[in-house]
Amino acid sequence: MLADELGFHLSDRDFAAFAGFIDDAMISYDIVDALADNLPAVTYPRTPGYRPEGDENRYNAWYVKSRVEGKKRGKLAGKTIALKDTICLAGVPMMNGAAALEGYVPETDATIVTRMLDAGGTILGKANTEAFSLSASSHTSALGPVDNPHKPGWSAGGSSSGCGALVAAGEVDMAIGCDQAGSLRIPASACGLYGMKQTYGLVPYTGILSQEYNVDHAGPMTRTVADNALLLEVLAGDDGIDPRQHAPKVRAYSKALTGDVKNLKIGVLEEGFGFDDSDTAVDAKVRNAAARFKKLGVEVRPVSVPMHRVGAYIWRVFAGEGYYHNIWMRNGFGTDHGGLYVTSVIDALAGWQDGPGDSFPPHVKIRLLMGHFVSQAFHGRYYAKALNISRRLREAYDAALSEVDLLLLPTFTVLPNKLPPADIAPEVFARIAFAGVVNTPPFNLTHHPALSLPCGKVDGLPIGAMLVAKHFDEATIYRAAHAFEQAGDWQGM
Repeated sequence: MLADELGFHLSDRDFAAFAGFIDDAMISYDIVDALADNLPAVTYPRTPGYRPEGDENRYNAWYVKSRVEGKKRGKLAGKTIALKDTICLAGVPMMNGAAALEGYVPETDATIVTRMLDAGGTILGKANTEAFSLSASSHTSALGPVDNPHKPGWSAGGSSSGCGALVAAGEVDMAIGCDQAGSLRIPASACGLYGMKQTYGLVPYTGILSQEYNVDHAGPMTRTVADNALLLEVLAGDDGIDPRQHAPKVRAYSKALTGDVKNLKIGVLEEGFGFDDSDTAVDAKVRNAAARFKKLGVEVRPVSVPMHRVGAYIWRVFAGEGYYHNIWMRNGFGTDHGGLYVTSVIDALAGWQDGPGDSFPPHVKIRLLMGHFVSQAFHGRYYAKALNISRRLREAYDAALSEVDLLLLPTFTVLPNKLPPADIAPEVFARIAFAGVVNTPPFNLTHHPALSLPCGKVDGLPIGAMLVAKHFDEATIYRAAHAFEQAGDWQGM
């Protein structure tokens, strides 16, 4: 009985009395059910598309191809775009890399979809994504692993793995990744791209599957800094729906690409290097990038933020419980906020415990079990404490950024891994999925903008350096990244 689940001990008289109140209350649900929902209008025609195979999907980076053409003119005219498969594109399937959502088709477009089409962009489809977007490697999707175009058979990074591979392979000009712990920046690093996790709330998250309301970000992945800045100009700004947005400060980012880095100061974040599992070759390439900035005339000096070393741990405590409640207990859109709820997604995810949960890959089951345990054992105490502590972490970065314009550190502390065999042991499967994720998550918690830029290769695999700025100072990141890009081909660095 419901009363037993809540720990109530109802008498027969209580039960009879309460049942009457509940019957009356359910009339409200009938009325709401009969009303039309209130979703953004879909204005551009498209077809459901198809799942490409063979040579048309060499890296297994596509989920669905479906051409959606925007206006004839605009900032993105002539540009082609792929969407991470967590972004609603009406009439086109979405599964978030998980068998539990296979066959689901949203009926609305995300705000950023409409903005790109209004700006003249052409969307070519949905990119393969890691299972529930919960892996830094590209081996966990229900659709199979995504290959790195620079070195097939190796990881393209995750969780926006398909986006990274498609842009790197030149199959699209741009992609939109989503980032709660590095899921945009890590594949940008692994695939040799520019990937911007902008300031929290600069880009509306309306119509995108949420992982955790406080760390959700969506942003551009491109082969050039100019395309990245251009796309962010189109994406940025309040949509009047997403409550993550609080008067975001939007700038003309393309105008920052002057090549002039005079008086710019970059602090090399010493705590971002030399983790127990850091690859020394990765650290060396990023320090070489710092030296290259210095040759360009940038003032480069070491900076220390001791709290950075525990930032990923704070994120893990916060996200472990937050993801559990938001993705699985509240079916991908959470509660207690005033934004857009795509109820069809909620319906599609509901009931995963009645069978589809058995199909979840090992790392997802671990997240679920851990989230369930800490929720039952601690009742949200450590989630709350971690969020409180994150404000002190933000202040620590702000203090460092009061002395320099940008922080520099490795994006991903390890080289992209070789894609594992399908029969790998579950504990190894999970360990690979979570390896190397230490430098990116803290900036999701503190909401600072951070861009991964390519700075060389090791054994044929790209390496990314991360630039971090003050809140809403993406323009300074682009200014520095563009000068670095123009100084020479990153592949030979």
